[in-house]
Amino acid sequence: MSTRSSRSSAGSGKRRPSVLTVDRTIAAPPPVVWELLADLDAWPRWGPTIRRARLDEPYAELALHATGTVQTSLLVAAPFVITEFEPGRSWAWRVAGIPATRHRVDPATDGTRASMEVPWWAAPYATVCAIALRRIDEMLTRG
Repeated sequence: MSTRSSRSSAGSGKRRPSVLTVDRTIAAPPPVVWELLADLDAWPRWGPTIRRARLDEPYAELALHATGTVQTSLLVAAPFVITEFEPGRSWAWRVAGIPATRHRVDPATDGTRASMEVPWWAAPYATVCAIALRRIDEMLTRG
């Protein structure tokens, strides 16, 4: 597992704010890892701060601009919207109107490189992401 900070350009000359990326290589194929990242029913099993999540109608699965509600471990319900979505590859969201995590899977020689990005101002949340990636790894490789 690794953590790194980066600042990237978005092709239009605009700079994206710095983000922290936490990643982990998981000995499972990318589609299998993606399935857990995109399955709202699985989120509470790997997400330490998530108690439950649901999509609003008409959405049956994650998609660009899909909306829903996530209930945190503190029992706070917050609305979310999916702001980026590349099927089988990545998704990002805003929770309660605030940019939150970006989730990504990439092929690796020994499975999948799963990563989560957090905005620089949410740096402490990188620890939560590291726990989530460890849980996903354990779910897929240790049964």
